[in-house]
Amino acid sequence: MVEFAVVQPEDDASVDPAKTADLIERAKHGDHEAADILFARHIPLLRRWASGRLPHWARDLADTGDLVQATALDAFRSLNKFEVRGDGALQAYLRQALMNRLRNELRRVSRKPIPAVLESGVVDDGQSPLEVAIDREQLEKYSAALDQLPADDREAIIGRVEFGLSYAELAELLGKPSPDAARKMVSRALVKLAQQMP
Repeated sequence: MVEFAVVQPEDDASVDPAKTADLIERAKHGDHEAADILFARHIPLLRRWASGRLPHWARDLADTGDLVQATALDAFRSLNKFEVRGDGALQAYLRQALMNRLRNELRRVSRKPIPAVLESGVVDDGQSPLEVAIDREQLEKYSAALDQLPADDREAIIGRVEFGLSYAELAELLGKPSPDAARKMVSRALVKLAQQMP
């Protein structure tokens, strides 16, 4: 049974988590309308999170949007294995599934060079292979360090850094009394993240 307890922000702050859990249960029992609603609710947020996760050289092979779509379809097909363990469990599950798919895509692309016709006199303004390797290594270090943090710290970093939420939005989502309290929480969490990264 797949279990996630990380609380992630929904696209719409008015979305009732109990309704999400209800939609998941209905979808598990074959309700296509419930699955469509879940799909429509979570895909935009997942696309926003995934934007730019693939390095430039890999984007031509698999557009990030296509990977999001394929990941979501696979996840919704195996929804029977999913057990709700918190308000944002489904979004956390989708995000992890997408991260795994992105890693697999990067491995696949790095093993098989892209066939291309080389034109003489064209200067490559893209990243060098070394720069690409460093980017991939940094992403892996970031993900590993993020996984080591307590759930509250992960939520604060993901909400601010990856979703670009304001401190006011974070305060509301994380149950903090003020935007300044959310800002301090993010700052402390980023320090912990930096300490986890070698």
